[in-house]
Amino acid sequence: MTPDRWAKIEELYHSALDRDGTDRAAYLDEASAGDEALRQEVESLLVHGRGMTSFLEEPALEKLAKGLNKKVGQLLIGRELGSYQIISLLGAGGMGEVYRARDTRLDRIVAIKVFPQQFANQTDLRERFEREARAIASLNHPHICVLHDVGRQDGMDYLVLEYLEGETLADRVKKGPLPLVEVLRYAVEIADALDKAHRKGITHRDLKPGNIMLTKSGAKLLDFGLAKLGRIAGQAKSLSELPTEKDAITAQGTILGTLQYMAPEQVEGKQVDARTDIFAFGVVIYEMATARKAFEGQSQGSLVAKILDAEPIPMSSLQPMTPPALDHLVNRCLAKDPDERWQSAKDICEQLRWISGSIPASAEVKSVPAYKNWRKTLAWTAMGVVACAIVGIFAWMYKPAPTQPVTRTVINLAPGQQLAGLENGPAVALSPDGTHLAYVARQGGTQQIYLRAMDSLEARPIPGSEGAVNPFFSPDDQWLGFFASGKLNKVSVSGGAAVILGDAGNPRGASWGSQGIIAFTPSPTSLLLQAPGAGGVERWLIRSKEVGNGEQWPEFLPGGKAVLFVAGTSGSDSGVAVQSLGTGERRDLIPGATQPRYASSGHLVYGQRGSLLAVPFDPQRLAVTGGPVPLVDGVLQSPISGATHYSIANNGSLVYVLGGVRSIQRRLVWVNRNGAEQPLGAPARAYQYPRLSPDGRRIAVGINEQDFQIWLYDVSQEMLTRFTFAGNFNNSATWTPDGKRIAFMSNSDGPSNVFWQLADGSGSPERLTTGVNRQIPQSWSPDGQKLAFFQINPNKETGIWMLRMSDRKAQPFVEAAFDAMTPRFSPDGSWLAYVSDESGRGEVYIQSYPGPGGKRQITTEGGTEPVWNPNGREMFYRSGGKMMAVDIATQPSFLVGKPRLLFEGPYLPSPLAPPNYDVSPDGQRFLMVKPAEQEQAPPTQINVVLNWFEELKRRVPTGTK
Repeated sequence: MTPDRWAKIEELYHSALDRDGTDRAAYLDEASAGDEALRQEVESLLVHGRGMTSFLEEPALEKLAKGLNKKVGQLLIGRELGSYQIISLLGAGGMGEVYRARDTRLDRIVAIKVFPQQFANQTDLRERFEREARAIASLNHPHICVLHDVGRQDGMDYLVLEYLEGETLADRVKKGPLPLVEVLRYAVEIADALDKAHRKGITHRDLKPGNIMLTKSGAKLLDFGLAKLGRIAGQAKSLSELPTEKDAITAQGTILGTLQYMAPEQVEGKQVDARTDIFAFGVVIYEMATARKAFEGQSQGSLVAKILDAEPIPMSSLQPMTPPALDHLVNRCLAKDPDERWQSAKDICEQLRWISGSIPASAEVKSVPAYKNWRKTLAWTAMGVVACAIVGIFAWMYKPAPTQPVTRTVINLAPGQQLAGLENGPAVALSPDGTHLAYVARQGGTQQIYLRAMDSLEARPIPGSEGAVNPFFSPDDQWLGFFASGKLNKVSVSGGAAVILGDAGNPRGASWGSQGIIAFTPSPTSLLLQAPGAGGVERWLIRSKEVGNGEQWPEFLPGGKAVLFVAGTSGSDSGVAVQSLGTGERRDLIPGATQPRYASSGHLVYGQRGSLLAVPFDPQRLAVTGGPVPLVDGVLQSPISGATHYSIANNGSLVYVLGGVRSIQRRLVWVNRNGAEQPLGAPARAYQYPRLSPDGRRIAVGINEQDFQIWLYDVSQEMLTRFTFAGNFNNSATWTPDGKRIAFMSNSDGPSNVFWQLADGSGSPERLTTGVNRQIPQSWSPDGQKLAFFQINPNKETGIWMLRMSDRKAQPFVEAAFDAMTPRFSPDGSWLAYVSDESGRGEVYIQSYPGPGGKRQITTEGGTEPVWNPNGREMFYRSGGKMMAVDIATQPSFLVGKPRLLFEGPYLPSPLAPPNYDVSPDGQRFLMVKPAEQEQAPPTQINVVLNWFEELKRRVPTGTK
């Protein structure tokens, strides 16, 4: 196309830009003077922001659009968009300008992408801009450019992105082929990023070297402006709330992308999916390794023909040192039929890591030197032939048994089932021989354990496991252990009644050792206990000078003479440790890790930030013998308990649940006696145990995220502020009757004792109790002179105590062989309600205070979380998801009415623990905790990998012979 022709297009474009509707149409009719091709070029540029033909044929149109945007972009330098001060223009494209800017709030450099104002009325372009925002916002990956913020100002939409320093892969390839080690490194990083996007339902559709930035920290995948959003990613709201169902950009028949990196189905305008990106990924690797494009042509037509029918020159022909395995990987990426390609970026990533593991770290693309002395060459060749023959004989004599193929599949839960109990331990467990799978699921409102033989299509519920969490197997595969109703239980795999083995109010894992002992953690801050698998007395497994630092998720090593566990409560201060049960020697192994499992292949597998990793491990020396290697990304993990949902068997099988670090978002809501709900203005957080101040104006509530802290929410000002700072486990806030102080449990000084502090946050926390027991404050007497709390002693007995404030001495009030907890003073201080399991399950009791007088049982069908109506004539309690009420008369005699249902809803209960709700001063409303609407939905699939240890040994060599 001639310069005069381009000048005419630019002139008409500028003149038509400010016209609309019929005025624009009339102008183009007159100005084009019957030149229909000219009119179409200008209209294409006006409608699409850059000519659609520029994707395939006319880069000059795109160049024109870039130039126009650049002219507009210069006007923004020095201005502020929100809190971002524009510094300079980094670049301009057909879809917007990108600026270097300073975030004035956080004093950091960012990149800002601004939607062109001249295209503000073009719906398809705005949708493309918002598509990029939705795509990047749904992704969190170290090799995908981070979206910091979105905004709109003065009619301009903009994205605030991570500022990257480096060069694009396109610029790097211009200098020649990359060294092989860099090709493999960047390929792994890009494949891992693609896998993350594909799992979120996002197909990039424009993967090319120009959209990959090489930085000091590795490759970064950019520009999701042409991405196809599937159902998962599409759930996110757009910047302008435009509907996405009728999406012209993603309609079949539309060609989007850059031609030389398009898959055959993309060129033909057919339906695209993740395998389309895999084709482009193969082209990118080819270009990295050879500095040549896989498909080239003299024209658009010839290039399309090459993509549809021709095979590229093998990489090994251009670069002789290319490993055959990499050639094979790329060739399969470039298969014309999508069904013949790799079916997931994850599989490619694993293959690349395997190839990378066989390449020396110093490997580079080098030519092979020629020998100058042919006689020496011949002699060495002859010796090599003999050596090869000898090696071949020995290899034949000692040929290893063929390895079984690694096989992947998915188990879909039965219709209506969802995995449950996700905070209290892994919801899945494999028997040691790998023949059975146990999982926790909820169906029809009932949570229980299901057992499935791996060679069966059916799973059966385990009777007696209602409400159970954290299943685990005995080493002989004959028993299934679990926690339910505050107890450690076991049940025969072949059937029968469940057997109680011990107490565990809020468990954090268990392991059944080969010597018949079960190691378990009854609560988050407890040390490890042991209980005989055949039944018997519980006792400490590990002796320590400190109580309350927490030892969770135990795993016996072979022989049962040492145990792995997570030391410390969940958060940055925790990590995997190991301790010899014979010598008492203890070693910290991996900081920040959780849920350790020993693999008989000689590896320690663990969870960390939503991924499974492994290190070589010597169980005899109790030592890690190599560096960590990531294995599976996106494994479901609780940010609170650290529970990571996977299990391995001795036969090499792996099961896991996808979901990444689980989002724990909850809301505080008011609910009246009829069940009508009214939300509070507090933001969604991981709330637990809310407590209203006596005047009802403030709420003290625990937020259990990276650690457990108490926060205060001002109801009228709608302001949330942090209250506790010392320690990492502060909960169970209890207001004094005058509202001036708050008592709470804290591990800020070793064991979890009771502290109190002024409610306005001034001063420092003051310790009220001492000792090695975990003490949980619950209720003040009306005069503020007694504080009722329950404590868990070293023998794991839970009893109710009274702290006398006059001399700071504590005395037991309810001590027995059964558990008693959650004491609550009546408004007149004459009665104490509490929960006891003396009948075999939690029931609510009331006892006169300080006595004498016997206790009265209030509930008969199960009851927890008792709270008095402030009028003193009514008691509230929970029964599962039901809020119950019962009338209480104490004068002239003690009378109890019939329990009645007030309402039922999705409000989070707290069985055998502090009430997870509170009552307004007038007794007419309930402050409840419910899951936020955006909280991650429970999963319904379990991933299975058979013979996984073969892959584990290949990717994480142990160095053993």
